[in-house]
Amino acid sequence: MSKHVVWTQWDDLEVPEGITRLSPGNRPLDTSDLSDITFYVPSYMGGRTALEFSKKMSSLQTLQMPNAGYDDAMEFVRPGITLCNGRGIHDASTAELAVGLTIASLRGFPFFALSQAKSEWNHQKFRSMNDRKMGLIGYGSIGKNIERNLSGFDVEVIPFNRSGSDGAKKISQLDENLADLDVVILILPLNDESRKMFDAARLAKMKDGALLVNVARGAIVDTDALIAELKSGRITAALDVTDPEPLPSDHPLWQTPGVFIAPHVGGNTSIFESRARKLIQQQLQKLASGLPLANVIVSK
Repeated sequence: MSKHVVWTQWDDLEVPEGITRLSPGNRPLDTSDLSDITFYVPSYMGGRTALEFSKKMSSLQTLQMPNAGYDDAMEFVRPGITLCNGRGIHDASTAELAVGLTIASLRGFPFFALSQAKSEWNHQKFRSMNDRKMGLIGYGSIGKNIERNLSGFDVEVIPFNRSGSDGAKKISQLDENLADLDVVILILPLNDESRKMFDAARLAKMKDGALLVNVARGAIVDTDALIAELKSGRITAALDVTDPEPLPSDHPLWQTPGVFIAPHVGGNTSIFESRARKLIQQQLQKLASGLPLANVIVSK
């Protein structure tokens, strides 16, 4: 048996000499022995089902996520396993969606789409994105991409992160700044500190007329509290992520006024595959050369 056995969703992934390549074509996960797999990349958008297969991989050494988010993978990390995320894969796609949701919501794109579906010429005046104060809650690689995308607009970008590094304000300073922000874009990891960070009390601190854009994780926002604020008409929201997710068809958020919902498509664009493959191939080259892996989140 080779020193390393890798499983990914790609049947034609290039792997270094000495590494055995497995994929759905020669090792379907649901019907095969998985005990020899040492490096596992769950299928993108495979959710919990894809992660559950790791429990059958008794030789697993590396769990490599194909996306930046890793909160859902933490419970599958056991002694002897290193968890790596896909930092960088989705930067451009998620950043462009964050800006797109912001423009669409402020300029009334959902209203125009509904009018077009009814063949109605409804001229309405909406808000410009220019001359706005934009808060970036989370200032990692995606946050910096969003800031760069916003640089062509007449906006003031105010980033926040936990440490206050890279010129950002500390998240502990968020409450004292919320009332000044016209747009609040969430792009931070979900953890114990960020879970329901935007609860009823924090949402109430947002500026009247502000827009909340969430391209991070749904559970960072208290859904019931958000619905209450939206119903009041005081703020609006654009969400690529929700809690729960997928959002059930009978969930009240669907019918709540002032919200624009996308079905978690931030990273799933035409550039995902090429960037994901490049990262995985780089990781396998490091593995074959005995070099430390990139994007290590935890190693047990």
